[in-house]
Amino acid sequence: MNSNPSSPQSPLSSPDSAQVAPGCEHSCDVLIIGSGAAGLSLALSLANYCRIILLSKSDCNEGSTRYAQGGIAAVFDERDSIESHVEDTLEAGAHLCDEDVVRFTAQNAKSAMEWLIAHGVPFDQEKSDDGENRYHLTREGGHSFRRILHAADATGEALQITLNEAVSQHPNIHIFERYNAIDLIKSKDNPNSCKGAYVWNRRREQVEVIRSRFVTLATGGASKVYQYTSNPDVASGDGIAMAWRAGCRVANMEFNQFHPTCLFHPQARNFLITEALRGEGAIDYEMKRLGADCMYLDISHKPADFIVKHFPNIYRRCRALGIDITREPIPVVPAAHYSCGGVMTDLNAKTDLDNVYAIGEVAYTGLHGANRMASNSLLECVVFARSAAEHILSRLDEPGSNEPIAPWDESQVTNSDEEVIIQHNWHELRLFMWDYVGIVRTNKRLERAMRRIKLLEQEISEYYSNFRVSNNLLELRNLVTVAELIVRCAMQRQESRGLHYNLDYPDRAESATPSVLVPLKRLSNPEPGNLTGGFDQ
Repeated sequence: MNSNPSSPQSPLSSPDSAQVAPGCEHSCDVLIIGSGAAGLSLALSLANYCRIILLSKSDCNEGSTRYAQGGIAAVFDERDSIESHVEDTLEAGAHLCDEDVVRFTAQNAKSAMEWLIAHGVPFDQEKSDDGENRYHLTREGGHSFRRILHAADATGEALQITLNEAVSQHPNIHIFERYNAIDLIKSKDNPNSCKGAYVWNRRREQVEVIRSRFVTLATGGASKVYQYTSNPDVASGDGIAMAWRAGCRVANMEFNQFHPTCLFHPQARNFLITEALRGEGAIDYEMKRLGADCMYLDISHKPADFIVKHFPNIYRRCRALGIDITREPIPVVPAAHYSCGGVMTDLNAKTDLDNVYAIGEVAYTGLHGANRMASNSLLECVVFARSAAEHILSRLDEPGSNEPIAPWDESQVTNSDEEVIIQHNWHELRLFMWDYVGIVRTNKRLERAMRRIKLLEQEISEYYSNFRVSNNLLELRNLVTVAELIVRCAMQRQESRGLHYNLDYPDRAESATPSVLVPLKRLSNPEPGNLTGGFDQ
């Protein structure tokens, strides 16, 4: 609840440089919410020209980028072509991709990789036949040629470490770690723009204001809405929910990619098992048919030395958890892995709000269509970060807003004495999303999910309006918004295509368009009790 007059604007400051008083207001030219490949690439592309605040919900090394095991697609082989990359992507996306966006991404892929190389990302190299060093290219599913640059089998980690080091050394980039973004602050003078964001300082447990001329959402996906996910804990759909509440359209939220085999263990919820042994559909079907918590992959019939040699990482990880895969089966479940939909953007990564951008998994650019092709996701992060940077730099001379910002008002709220409600609602949401809106869907399951979402929204709204915010409450608020967006998109699509399979519409339609959701335009500013922003009919 935010109705008081604004506090005076303060200079750009690091949150740890001094005691931060309640109602503190920071300021910058560009606020970047998210510290993965997309956010770090944008920060480095802008930092020589303006002041940046980079907001990280955890520490800057935690996020989905770090766990990306594959590589990044770009045409480096002379036998390959941009046209082939485009065609492969359109086919993988079940012909629901935006061809102009796919072509833009493929055309800019090589220069984006050269930019990463210039910043020191250590892609693997090999000797050519004539003794020259060249980048080692692999071929992944859906690609017609070898076009995947990689750093061993941990490309995401190499990318995260390299860019994070460069960002941390730049004097114009101020990193705010352990901060949750709460909501974008809409301008009253210009309802199509925002003035910054309310953020929650997790260390001091207080809400602060960041005033910014431009805001970029780089918060990643929303796979935490499901009971099982390969994503880290921070992937709670924050940017998608914030943008929706502020009036941005979202699209294709029904397309969620599931990894077939994630280790089923309370201490290793994000650990992926090679998917060569069994398909995701079969595992999901058997779990639902039997009412089982998990299924088992058994490779113990192979010699122990074979298993250790061919699956060393899996062997070590499972052994550390008390599972000897040379003697016993591996408990696995399918896991939500990647969100193909998100906040709608153009080729400049700009959303429906004039000074708000979205890049990476949070965005719907049109690149992925109904399914994401391997190694296009990190590529999208870098290509659109550079595109957004170019567009923002062209606008730096535009006058900024001096409109006052009301500080966060906690005069009508108290500390929670019922934290168990959040935990219960959290588990209920993720469980019914898994059961009703998972890999296989039906109209009846979607209707059941929507009824439960509406009940949860009422409870969460009441809780949010009466108690001080916390990490779990903020994430739950965003997840229930994202859940509704996913279900509404799924209900809208009366066919089965790509990652969306509905038993009541098992066939693929002859033609299809993206599932676009439009929020009510009358909402000038998101209010604490409004979780979803409403829908235009």
